[in-house]
Amino acid sequence: MELALLRIDDRLVHGQVVIGWIPHLKAQAVVVASDAAAADPTQTMLMEMAMPEGVALHVLPVEAAARLLLDAGDRRRGLALAPGPREALRLLESGVKTPAVNVGGLHYTAGRVQLGKAIFLDDQDREALRAIVRRGVALEGRALPGDAGMDVSAMLGGPA
Repeated sequence: MELALLRIDDRLVHGQVVIGWIPHLKAQAVVVASDAAAADPTQTMLMEMAMPEGVALHVLPVEAAARLLLDAGDRRRGLALAPGPREALRLLESGVKTPAVNVGGLHYTAGRVQLGKAIFLDDQDREALRAIVRRGVALEGRALPGDAGMDVSAMLGGPA
């Protein structure tokens, strides 16, 4: 599959993705790389209902998502969604290639500290993002395609 964008967003398929990113990228398929979502038929059904006509949705455990994204015989243009930095890192460790990861939204939960407008991280999230940067992959914070991007790696603090 031709990976148009790897996006970290804990909401997975929602309005910004459906109305903003899918048309902008001309995505023909959305690959959700989430062990939890793949095990939840209700969440999968809700995401399917939100998908635009003609765009395929694949909700898969991370390793299966990586295999689909690496399938050179699949000529579709794809958008990959990961619920957090650790899942995005696992995709990259599985061989998925991308020059940049879009950090779209990681919302507040207990133990997370705010880094950007809609980016809240715990220590494990920070370490996963640093590991992504060490792989030579840029981290771009941007909610929608028309928004100005910000360099998330510069905001992580501490040693990379």
